[in-house]
Amino acid sequence: MSASAQPLEPEFQQAHDEVVASLKDSTLFKKAPKYQKVLPVVAVPERIIQFRVAWEKDNGEQEVATGFRVQYNSAKGPYKGGLRFHPTVNLSILKFLGFEQVFKNALTGLDMGGGKGGLCVDLKGRSDSEIRRICYSFMRELSRHIGPNTDVPAGDIGVGAREAGYLFGAYRHFQNRWEGVLTGKGLNWGGSLIRPEATGYGVIYFTEAMIEYATKGKESFKGKRVVVSGSGNVAQYAALKIIELGGTVVSLSDSKGSVIFENGVTPEQIAAVQEAKVKFMSLEQILGAYDAFKAGGHKYIPGARPWTHVGSVDIALPCATQNEVSGSEAEHLIKSGVKFVAEGSNMGCTQEAVHAFENARAGASSNDTIWYVGGKASNLGGVLVSGLEMAQNSQRLTWTAADVDKELKRGMINCFKDSLNAAQKYSNESNQNTLPSLVKGANLASFIKVADAMFDQGDVF
Repeated sequence: MSASAQPLEPEFQQAHDEVVASLKDSTLFKKAPKYQKVLPVVAVPERIIQFRVAWEKDNGEQEVATGFRVQYNSAKGPYKGGLRFHPTVNLSILKFLGFEQVFKNALTGLDMGGGKGGLCVDLKGRSDSEIRRICYSFMRELSRHIGPNTDVPAGDIGVGAREAGYLFGAYRHFQNRWEGVLTGKGLNWGGSLIRPEATGYGVIYFTEAMIEYATKGKESFKGKRVVVSGSGNVAQYAALKIIELGGTVVSLSDSKGSVIFENGVTPEQIAAVQEAKVKFMSLEQILGAYDAFKAGGHKYIPGARPWTHVGSVDIALPCATQNEVSGSEAEHLIKSGVKFVAEGSNMGCTQEAVHAFENARAGASSNDTIWYVGGKASNLGGVLVSGLEMAQNSQRLTWTAADVDKELKRGMINCFKDSLNAAQKYSNESNQNTLPSLVKGANLASFIKVADAMFDQGDVF
């Protein structure tokens, strides 16, 4: 079955079709027909590893789950992509994430291929000891297939600092080697400063570049109302950077509901969320448990996403999970005055939402700007700093926070420029007065980088 016909893999199919649509709705294949050869090849992973993970629970019973590593494409460098420990993990989601990672990593400008992996498990309510046993069992098999010059995983949903430590320790024991085989490590054993902040900060740096270009330098985050979804790592640091830049964050959310902040969330409230989320507390529980929320000024809405509950907004940042903005929610945001939408999550918008934002962009006048960019470009800050962590490990050095942050910001601005330039060069739109499509630009720029490497190495001929 071809990559363009995968009815049982809807998430992968959506990601695949989005890239294909961008390429076909451009002049790339007309200007360089050879690139059409790449599509059927790049859509198929180089390798999929599926394995049994079994461990002893605290009550002495055995539990088993399925582990995966999708090694998607190594033309640009070692496979690079996170590990997700979550009950929703399946092959379709990991293929979608791995496929996106190939192109996202290419946009960093660093030598990294793309991959993704994970385990179908829920870590909530488990002891540290049991989580350690899960990590060791997972790495017992995965350690056969990874290495600093082969495949360098990182954390993702469900794999934070604790899990990364256990996984690295397991790799070291099984392989009898200390090497930079994981990123997101602890600072005193090979980690990089700014890595926890990187994805959230990167979204803001990319959005800053959008705002500056669209307004010819007249506007910034200062004074902007920003709706943020999620309350994990990405949302937390995005919110903190927005506050630092003078913006107002009017929402946070999780899988159970949303919190709307009338006057904006405070750094103290973000700190409380950071502490509580490590304990797997929900936002509803956090509101009643931490002093930072006692003053009021916020409203909890169970079972809701924030998009239709925040009033007028300037910027929307989906930072939770895939397909978290529907078509109707996108339309509501447009009517609420949103001008910039950047994904902190992977494929945060449904196809209907993407179409709504793109139609609004194409129909907007220069005085009514609306601009949308997908996570492939806007949320690559995490993997960019992971690449910098790999460089530091190779050198046995630790760079300063200022140096890493400077490289992160430079990389995000370069990604914006690459996406913008590709969109302008291969635009197929008749109205040249509208803003270029950053969705198409990111897909085009990254696809060309990967495709050229595949041609050079004989993967496509």
